[in-house]
Amino acid sequence: MAEHNELGKLGEQLARDFLIAKGYQILEQNWVCGHKEIDIIAKDGDELVIVEVRARRTTYLVDPEETVDRYKQQFLIWAANAYVERHNLDIDVRFDIVAIVIDKNNEHRKEHIENAFYPMLH
Repeated sequence: MAEHNELGKLGEQLARDFLIAKGYQILEQNWVCGHKEIDIIAKDGDELVIVEVRARRTTYLVDPEETVDRYKQQFLIWAANAYVERHNLDIDVRFDIVAIVIDKNNEHRKEHIENAFYPMLH
């Protein structure tokens, strides 16, 4: 497996463990609909939380959370809508980012950004 894939899997596991420790109920991990994937789908109280995990080795050029551009946000919004429709849910949806920087010794720091972005009305 390529190093970036291993880093991504490690980041997702760290994020999952972090969210569980915060009391989130994990519903899905790596949920796929067509060509779109949601890293983690969880419940936090009465909200459905769509979590994008971004893991990096460095913040030299950009912080991990800054890589979730408008295109990626639209991608996640579309996938979240598909999940809600497929499961016939009537629930508030929130979009979070868990940014993780993992050094060469696998030491890491996490930042959880709740309500990282909001769907735009068209």
